[in-house]
Amino acid sequence: MHIAIAGNIGSGKTTLTQLLAKHYKWDQLQEAVDNNPYLFDFYKDMQRWSFNLQIFFLNSRFEQLLEIRRSGRNVIQDRTIYEDAFIFAPNLHAMGLMTTRDFENYFRLFQNMDSAITPPDLLIYLRASVPNLVAQIAERGREYENGISIDYLKRLNERYEAWISTYDKGKLLVIDVDDNAFHTNPEHLGRIINAIDAEIHGLFPNEAPATNGQLKAKAGNGKATAPVKPAAKAPAKPAAKPALAKAKR
Repeated sequence: MHIAIAGNIGSGKTTLTQLLAKHYKWDQLQEAVDNNPYLFDFYKDMQRWSFNLQIFFLNSRFEQLLEIRRSGRNVIQDRTIYEDAFIFAPNLHAMGLMTTRDFENYFRLFQNMDSAITPPDLLIYLRASVPNLVAQIAERGREYENGISIDYLKRLNERYEAWISTYDKGKLLVIDVDDNAFHTNPEHLGRIINAIDAEIHGLFPNEAPATNGQLKAKAGNGKATAPVKPAAKAPAKPAAKPALAKAKR
């Protein structure tokens, strides 16, 4: 079983990966951050190091997928290879931080890799507003993230929403982390685990869609929504601050 967790910088992917791996007693594959030779340089000069960074992440993720297939073990993976190719690299290209030549070369390499890999059995997408992302990035205080702009996070969020709306490679579970404090609230984590169990064990496959549920599940060729809590409509989120003081890819 391969579960992958997707989401923007600061959405809580690493924390949820650790919590789920502990609960299910599965292996966890973390994003290559601490051993990444380009990350610090990238946040200082995105245009100079964007291609190098994206190639490093692409190769790292490809190696993880080959290891998952080779080992046959149950795995929780922090971020997917699809996010590199459909969100981060094209966003850098659109912002003028990666040349067209480099982006086209990068994407051809991804397409070759994509033909040789197997998608996750379940993809979990952590949806978060920009103010929430800013708060969580600042809370963890990674020095190299100090230069992340709110505009950069906003652009990534827009690409995440566009990508996830067309995702069709397998089962999908969407979690609104603005309304789910799984990192501090065991009850909220329990709701996520129940929704995962329903997906991987096929429980309640004909559950009627909910209009105000917190967790939403979508199969590869059809849609189903799993109601988790009849919460009242969340209040509007406050506007993002003009600058990010202390801010994971």
